[in-house]
Amino acid sequence: MTVRLTVSGRSDTGRVRTKNEDSFVVADLTGGKLAGQPDMTRFEVGDRGVLLAVSDGMGGEKAGEVASALVVQSLERGLAEMAGRLPDDALLEQAVMNANRTVWEAAHASGREKMGATLTALYVHGSMVHIAEVGDSRAFVVRGGTIQQVTRDQSYVQLLIEAGAVSPEAAEHSPMRGVILQAMGREAVRVALGRLELRRKDCFVLCSDGLSNKVATEEIRDVILAAPSLDEACVRLIDMANQRGGEDNITVIVAGVSGDLPAMSGAETIDDTWQVLKERSAARQRSALRASQEVTPRSCTQGAWRPAHR
Repeated sequence: MTVRLTVSGRSDTGRVRTKNEDSFVVADLTGGKLAGQPDMTRFEVGDRGVLLAVSDGMGGEKAGEVASALVVQSLERGLAEMAGRLPDDALLEQAVMNANRTVWEAAHASGREKMGATLTALYVHGSMVHIAEVGDSRAFVVRGGTIQQVTRDQSYVQLLIEAGAVSPEAAEHSPMRGVILQAMGREAVRVALGRLELRRKDCFVLCSDGLSNKVATEEIRDVILAAPSLDEACVRLIDMANQRGGEDNITVIVAGVSGDLPAMSGAETIDDTWQVLKERSAARQRSALRASQEVTPRSCTQGAWRPAHR
């Protein structure tokens, strides 16, 4: 089976910040090829797979840009070194755990204990994509003219929405939007994992919250469907976020799928091909929620993280 990816990735400082704390990686783990911005790159997915990942650094003066760079570099290195030794889901989870440990050790060695970052990663291998998340960077799949978020924000406001305490519309204006319940660089994290069966003409979008806080999900779909190329889609999405204020760093990866894959059938939905493998337990979420209620703008607890600048 031949599976191909066409990928474009871009990262922008935005209109307010003076430095970019986001990082991303697009890596062919078989051939060792890396894609950077503004290049659009085509891969044939080899026996070691392809990694796409976005990491949003946090901590302000605590070097969020260092944390996010460490996350993506360590994740790429770990997957390349361990490929084939574990089942794909376990491989991705272990690589994320190792990357978390790398950031934690670097933070404590440098006196930057509050340094941290989010992570959303897609590992494409064969006819499957394996998805890992820590924090609130997002991944979407566009298929058959529809879009679906395949990650769930590990955030305070997301818990409030799921509990029925606030509406999604009210949550958009909550002063607690910056509070997340997990971050890379903590002593321990629980990685949310899922996997999706690929279909021909799938398109994936990964982004930091600099995009998702400014551009609605349906607007992302419309841009993907209308843009003449994936690179143009990246440019348009970043421009939209900047035109609406650009207060945060903005990172976007767009990846189109082709090759010897089945097409989406008429009766099939994205959910029919999606499986949640591991997520935070209800007990852990309640504990994190209680902890997050005590968080101040420049502090973190074991259960919740409030970035100094986010």
